[in-house]
Amino acid sequence: MDVEFRIDRTSPVPLYFQLSQQLQAAIERGDLEPGTLLGNEIDLAARLGLSRPTVRQAIQALVDKGLLVRRRGVGTQVVHTQVRRPLGLSSLYEDLQAAGQRPATRVLGIGLVPAPAEAAAALGVPEGAEVRYLERLRLTHGEPLAHMRNYLPAALLDPGWEDLEKGGLYQLLRAAGVTLHSARQSLGARAASDEEARLLDEPPGAPLLTMERTAFDDTGAAVEYGTHVYRASRYTFDMRLLVRP
Repeated sequence: MDVEFRIDRTSPVPLYFQLSQQLQAAIERGDLEPGTLLGNEIDLAARLGLSRPTVRQAIQALVDKGLLVRRRGVGTQVVHTQVRRPLGLSSLYEDLQAAGQRPATRVLGIGLVPAPAEAAAALGVPEGAEVRYLERLRLTHGEPLAHMRNYLPAALLDPGWEDLEKGGLYQLLRAAGVTLHSARQSLGARAASDEEARLLDEPPGAPLLTMERTAFDDTGAAVEYGTHVYRASRYTFDMRLLVRP
């Protein structure tokens, strides 16, 4: 583990908390990648000049947060961090990229399809009208995070598989001259179907976060309707709430 920790013994902040915060920061920055072994508590305590109970308490705090796991015969190991995404008009790919989460995309389907009722209503086209359909699996650090289905007006964008694997949908829309202005979005939760569980590497019935979004351009026209599901074990939305005047 090639990470430096600075423990301030003159600080009123407890030593275990200083260590746990620095360990957490190193995990979230990607300095300690998933699968990294921290070594045993005795070696870590000797290296930092701390007592073993202090190191144990710091590690336990991160085990409780789901950032570390103790494995018999292996030791303490870094696990995948939970992705914390701010609510805003941005793509998941861009948010993961900005957070250093190494996003990747597996394209599951592209094509022109008859618009189902929900997509037709969102895009303002007749039900059954031809729309472009995109289905993708978003991954981070090689692990599946989200299953995404998107519908677009048929003439708006015609991306190839390689285009979708290289970046996010909103990047492609902006490159095509679309000015994204606003979106209507709703969040929810439900249990994973067998197919979703298989795609997201979760047990059937595992909790999933859901998002339904319609994005609009600067003329007020709907340019994208998406329905996404996210692994609740790996993903959370962050919101800033203000008191109304």
